[in-house]
Amino acid sequence: MILYPAIDLKEGRCVRLYRGEMNQATVFSEDPAAQARAFAAAGCHWLHIVDLDGAFAGKPVNRASVEAILDAVQIPIQLGGGIRELATVESWLGRGVTRAILGTAALHNPNLVKEACRLFPTRIAVGIDARDGRVAVEGWSKTSTMTALDLALKFEDAGVAAIIFTDIERDGTLAGANIERTAELARNLETPVIASGGISSLEDLRALKAHECDGIGGAILGRALYDGRVDLASALALAA
Repeated sequence: MILYPAIDLKEGRCVRLYRGEMNQATVFSEDPAAQARAFAAAGCHWLHIVDLDGAFAGKPVNRASVEAILDAVQIPIQLGGGIRELATVESWLGRGVTRAILGTAALHNPNLVKEACRLFPTRIAVGIDARDGRVAVEGWSKTSTMTALDLALKFEDAGVAAIIFTDIERDGTLAGANIERTAELARNLETPVIASGGISSLEDLRALKAHECDGIGGAILGRALYDGRVDLASALALAA
């Protein structure tokens, strides 16, 4: 199982939100590139970056911060937030992003996801953020009627590298991961699932790792790393 430390960008700073609310952001670093270097030096094999402002704007906003991170580290980076056009996918992948995450576009323009997968094999992930099981988009500001599973199934044959599943109600709360719902989603898919939202302890990671056989291939860690609830070295050892 791959561990993905998260760097969420708001106004050029590294923050964590509480249940996806932009007005409830805690700043953890004024220098996202320095944070990325620290994660890489600690032995992380991937980084998970989200342009939060871009998710609301529908286009990249924190480009300078993302590019600074790309220049600072050599490890693979997956990036989401404001990627809703093929040109934006191509631009970021050309700049050095390893994997582009399509979220809002996956719901509103599934053909874009399929075309991106065709043009950039293994380099496209679909981000599915759910509130009470229903897909939320546009920076989590709107909730659709579609279930997370129904959306994920649309891309089973498209060549998506991973489904990144976030339980919004738990994101940033340290309330514990929604193990049951994440494992259920993974069992119904051939595409690997990366778990996100609420992971607060090594016990959460251990429980997720127990479902590797169901298709959970990774876990995203945010607030628990920043406030010291989870020791990064221990988490990496457990994930491996």
